[in-house]
Amino acid sequence: MMPTALSLLDLAPIATGQTARDSFEASVELARAAERSGYQRVWYAEHHNMATIASSATSVLIGYVAAHTESIKLGSGGIMLPNHSPLVIAEQFGTLATLYPGRIDLGLGRAPGSDQVTMRALRRDHLSAESFPQDVLELQGYLTGRTRISGVQSYPKPDGEVPLFILGSSLFGAQLAAQLGLPYAFASHFAPDALHQAVQVYRDTFTPSVQLSEPYVIAGVNVIAADTHEEAEDQKTRAYRNRTRAFITRGSVGQNFTDAEIDAFLASPNGQQLAQMTRYTAVGTPEEVRDYLEAFAASIRADELITAHHAEDVAARTRSVELTGAAMTAAAAA
Repeated sequence: MMPTALSLLDLAPIATGQTARDSFEASVELARAAERSGYQRVWYAEHHNMATIASSATSVLIGYVAAHTESIKLGSGGIMLPNHSPLVIAEQFGTLATLYPGRIDLGLGRAPGSDQVTMRALRRDHLSAESFPQDVLELQGYLTGRTRISGVQSYPKPDGEVPLFILGSSLFGAQLAAQLGLPYAFASHFAPDALHQAVQVYRDTFTPSVQLSEPYVIAGVNVIAADTHEEAEDQKTRAYRNRTRAFITRGSVGQNFTDAEIDAFLASPNGQQLAQMTRYTAVGTPEEVRDYLEAFAASIRADELITAHHAEDVAARTRSVELTGAAMTAAAAA
């Protein structure tokens, strides 16, 4: 066992020249690699109106990957609950947990996972997030068979537990997770600023629950592991250029920007602000990545790290998953 549990956040990217179907097959390959390499779980995030991300129908993707893997836990990191009826999400994840018992997680966030226009197309408004705490409790009631809505139950109800996780990047999520006695996952892989303060608030105010007796912290971190440091740095440069293109063009491929133009933007004040979003990034050989992850986990006493691997090529991304898993397992056995 690894001293700090290791998990995978699959961003389900659609690379230039690839299709969504290619992305789904890559997700299966990554999940199988994580399963072989000792990872605890794989999560997929809900995004909308983004041409470069294939995980918009998150529960459907989870089911597809579950059918092509054997034992690894799979879930959402996360479902943006204000976009949905709690009853519908309970039905979806109750179905998944019935088909794949003991393997399904349900991570919940309150952001739209989209822009303002798409938010309206989802039939939510700017006040939708205000009911997030109540929606979490309603959803929890359906999944546990202790409904809070008289006369309404969720079917199918799985025999086992569908564990809930609160996702966040601010003190709000930390406080809610602590109040409800749920595990807390911080999105430090792209929103690092409040990480240490939020984790401290969560630990200081945690109230035990039926699901969880003591605090459990998951922290997101970016990883690019390769056989040589130079190879990893090259993969990082290419991956973060492409990420910047997608950000600038709001999710489209953005081939109209040259590498030189992207590098110039990243050197500007606005570009530096974007680059700071991924400051928690482990890059290098397996040993270098292991040392970074161990120090990062220790800095916040993380119980689990959820790693986002950013190499553009699927084979390189899979290799990064395998190298990181092997390095962390070897360190645990030493």
